[in-house]
Amino acid sequence: MSKRTRRTAFSVVAGMVVTALVTVAAVQLNTQPAGAADCKTFWVAPNGDDAAKGTEREPWKTVTRARDEIRNKRLNDHQNCDITVNLKAGDYPVTSSIDFGQQDSGRNGHRVVYRSVDGPGKANLQGAEELTGWTPYKDGIYKTSFDKSKPFYTLFEDGKRATNARYPNRATDDTWAPYLTSILYQEDKMDVHNWLWGKPGDWDPNWDMSQASVTIWSGGSWSWFTDTIPLLDTNFKKTQTTLKYFTRFAMVNSRGGSRYYFQNSLSFLDQPGEYYVDFKGGEVYYKPRAGTMDGVKVMRPTVKTVLNLAGKSPQDRLHDVTFDGLGVQYSDFVSWYRVGWNAPGDSGVEHKYPEYDRQIELPRNQFGAITLTNTSNIDLSRMHISNTGYTGVFMLYANDHTRITDSLLENIGNDGIKVEGGWPGEGDLTNHHTFSNLFIDHIGELVPGDAAGIELMDTGNNTVTNVEVKHSARYGISLESRPEVQDPDQYESGNTFKYIKLEEMGLDSGDMGAFYTYGVDNQEPHPIQNTVDQMVIGDVIPDPSMPDAGGTRGVHMDAGGCGFAISNVQVGKVTDQKYQSYKCNTVSNVDWEAGFDTSKMEYDKIGVLPTFPYDVAGR
Repeated sequence: MSKRTRRTAFSVVAGMVVTALVTVAAVQLNTQPAGAADCKTFWVAPNGDDAAKGTEREPWKTVTRARDEIRNKRLNDHQNCDITVNLKAGDYPVTSSIDFGQQDSGRNGHRVVYRSVDGPGKANLQGAEELTGWTPYKDGIYKTSFDKSKPFYTLFEDGKRATNARYPNRATDDTWAPYLTSILYQEDKMDVHNWLWGKPGDWDPNWDMSQASVTIWSGGSWSWFTDTIPLLDTNFKKTQTTLKYFTRFAMVNSRGGSRYYFQNSLSFLDQPGEYYVDFKGGEVYYKPRAGTMDGVKVMRPTVKTVLNLAGKSPQDRLHDVTFDGLGVQYSDFVSWYRVGWNAPGDSGVEHKYPEYDRQIELPRNQFGAITLTNTSNIDLSRMHISNTGYTGVFMLYANDHTRITDSLLENIGNDGIKVEGGWPGEGDLTNHHTFSNLFIDHIGELVPGDAAGIELMDTGNNTVTNVEVKHSARYGISLESRPEVQDPDQYESGNTFKYIKLEEMGLDSGDMGAFYTYGVDNQEPHPIQNTVDQMVIGDVIPDPSMPDAGGTRGVHMDAGGCGFAISNVQVGKVTDQKYQSYKCNTVSNVDWEAGFDTSKMEYDKIGVLPTFPYDVAGR
């Protein structure tokens, strides 16, 4: 066995605790082995009572009550069949993250199953609470109070994300533009990361910027990442503001300014569907879309993570648990956001490849509406994950054999699904995942600069099939390492991408591909270790304000991106090349080369399958 494919001690231990796999079909039918009449089954309902018996006629009210019954009585220690928790249809408010640890695992080859008994998406875990007590303010704006010790950073009206009041106003609900553009104030200020100068006359000195922030495509002449950072103070005479934290890149690059907009000022609240949060005063202002608050439900997030699935360590993982058909709706964003550390070594921990500090999320941002850490054989099937403040499913460091299948993810703050392994050369911690029959729609709503439907980092032996991603400012699917990492220390081999459909990608980003890789397998001789087959990519056309000369591509194998077999791929219109790569991959039957044969395309199998459990027709 080669060094590239050898499992680490962590992975081996995780594999040892798993003695059998249960198929998704078996979970959905709740099948049990013959003679298993004593299999434990519990019931939960929105109108239940945690002091009840947990039966169908006397259900509990919360998932945590069912979890604690299994945990405290150690019902899973001697399993001879699956334990099932049936959640009846309705909304389940989540005011603090629901935690599952290694003690909640399935045992003896069986699973603990939490399922929506009335069908997919019917039992809905809501990480939000309704804001009430609205009173008229002025100009069609209403306001109400909230507990200022519990701030929030996104908002929803009747299941649709509201816009933090901004200037300039966005053109449509589906676009991030238009923008202002920063300028070079002085020659010696070209490399600054915390001072922003605007064009004279762009800012109104009557604005109240005391609690405002800026969302900026730092980097100037390129549009790669977005930072959202609070302002410290603003000098209107100089058209200059100071940011509380450094941006990823400088405000001006190659004499080109960065696109940006301001947000969270009452001065900007002039459009229906916008809100402003007065964090100091504990008040929120909102302008409803219909002009009145009558019959309108406004929800504020209560948690950043709804389901937190975390074993004790890579050697002691949470395993063999299924979540089937659950809705996970609403989660929070953060007060400020930047992608990664700015320089190698900034993490403060010595690593073999410190450059990876720049690639991963800051520790404060390593979470999702569903977060997995130290897990094995976790199933997320027929899920409906929506309206998240940040990433939908975040898989951090040590996880193996996760299956996310037959699920709808929509209106996601950052990535739909993100897998982030450990540092290269320090142990293959995350591998053998399956992402199948997924529809991922409207991603990067709050972090457009680096969003992907599925982002895989430092992970291998994964299967991605029958996936459809739609409406992203940047990527559809990405696989990333670092170009400095030597081949034996990378863990990105053995990945299969098949029957993929990517539409409306690169809507506001440059130097990208709808299918994107970065720094994978850069050393000779580049053996084939990953495959891409049967993929259709629609037009990849960005907003006209995007200045990046790198443009948009269908397939971009960046900073290496080698060792791939790419076949049967069709790409729509792009602003640059349909395919960009070093000559280190094998390519066959692709529409950017002569002789493309459409008869070899299996169009009927590309995207989600006819068995997909949610109605996504016409999207």
